[in-house]
Amino acid sequence: MGEQERMVEAMLFAASEPVTSRELEARMPHGCDAAEALVHLRKRYEGRGVHLVRVGEAWAMRTAPDLGFLMTRETVETRKLSRAAIETLAIIAYHQPVTRAEIEEIRGVSVSRGTVDQLLEMEWVRFGRRRMTPGRPVTFVVTESFLDHFGLENARDLPGLAELRAAGLLESRPRPEGAPEASEDEDAEEAVQTGQSELFED
Repeated sequence: MGEQERMVEAMLFAASEPVTSRELEARMPHGCDAAEALVHLRKRYEGRGVHLVRVGEAWAMRTAPDLGFLMTRETVETRKLSRAAIETLAIIAYHQPVTRAEIEEIRGVSVSRGTVDQLLEMEWVRFGRRRMTPGRPVTFVVTESFLDHFGLENARDLPGLAELRAAGLLESRPRPEGAPEASEDEDAEEAVQTGQSELFED
């Protein structure tokens, strides 16, 4: 088992993205148990500067969260998401699998093709299965890249309504009565409150 741990450790360090136990085992000699080696390796890295973490169904070596400040000089923000893209991403994350029509119903405004295309291009969102309903609309789900970026094992680890309110990230201001519905262009200037309580559920 010690030798199997070494093999798994070497592959994870060399990998540019998370790797599943099945992919690891496929590269190891016949009879090896990558899953068991991962369990032992994860325990061995507890409390160290690098941790073995699970990302969806895959595994990766990551810097310990409390040492993240040491890497800030190397972090570069390449783009800033629009408010429309952030809201669309949040709806997909909390309601997946979700169709475009359902996203628009929750947001209260239409979703432009460019917004979804940007999330697909970033590989934070991907196409899911088609719904067995008239028209068979395609659904959207978040990817392992999204989970990895935010340090989540799976979508169930997303913060709930109470946590978001406590952090001041959720507004409860209602839309003024009789106010016209916002368009995609106006969305960057004014938050869309319609369906907000349904967006983030405990």
